[in-house]
Amino acid sequence: MNNYSTILVADDGPVRTITLNRPARRNAMTPEMQLELIAAMEEAASSHCRVVVFAGAGEAFCSGLDLSALQEMNEKSAEEHRLDAERIARLFHTLYVLPRPTIAAVQGAAIAGGTGLATICDFTLAVPAAKFGYTEVRIGFVPAVVSAYLALQIGDKRSRDLLLTGRLFDAAEGFRLGLVNEVVPADDLHGRVRSLAEVLAANSPDSLAATKRLLAAQNRQWLDHAIAEAMDANAKARETPDFREGIAAFLEKRKPVWKDS
Repeated sequence: MNNYSTILVADDGPVRTITLNRPARRNAMTPEMQLELIAAMEEAASSHCRVVVFAGAGEAFCSGLDLSALQEMNEKSAEEHRLDAERIARLFHTLYVLPRPTIAAVQGAAIAGGTGLATICDFTLAVPAAKFGYTEVRIGFVPAVVSAYLALQIGDKRSRDLLLTGRLFDAAEGFRLGLVNEVVPADDLHGRVRSLAEVLAANSPDSLAATKRLLAAQNRQWLDHAIAEAMDANAKARETPDFREGIAAFLEKRKPVWKDS
């Protein structure tokens, strides 16, 4: 397996665990981590592992985009913003079409892109204290790419609630919405993830891969169009005054002052 700087990859029998490993930064995403996650998933797809588990080191699963990446946002060119959007789209697409069953073990906060990573998995198991949220609108972002997968999972009306309010929600609400498969006591999370992985690993790997390909194919036309629209929305949003003000306010730890549109 490759050597990684921001994630850990380990096998335990047929189960491969990919752990986001920046605990001091609450596993916040950097471009490097996104690329390493993509590489690790591509490696898993060509390996003999039967199941892929995603976990976070420390208290958080993934707190969203890292502060260092946010600090660079207002200085980026349109081309650099486009490449950022393409990378996150590739990350989520690679996860969605991964031919191995995927399980997210959410032991803490999974915010913005972290929510996307946790809920696009085939199975999302979360402790009661876990927090989720598509918080992008709070700082002038558009939750573009993730919105396509969210709408596919829970429908238009509920997606509008979460995306337009940017509010946080807990594991119990995530379960009611259909974004979390099981709410598991913290002490039982590892064991429950392992038992589910064993059930999946006992099934035919060819059948599992074929079933996942079928499910992805059924949604491909709609999802491809939705992602293309999302990429365009993402690029346009990053050129707006609200985007620049939202980033500045977040970095300065103040409330944003939105101009009337």
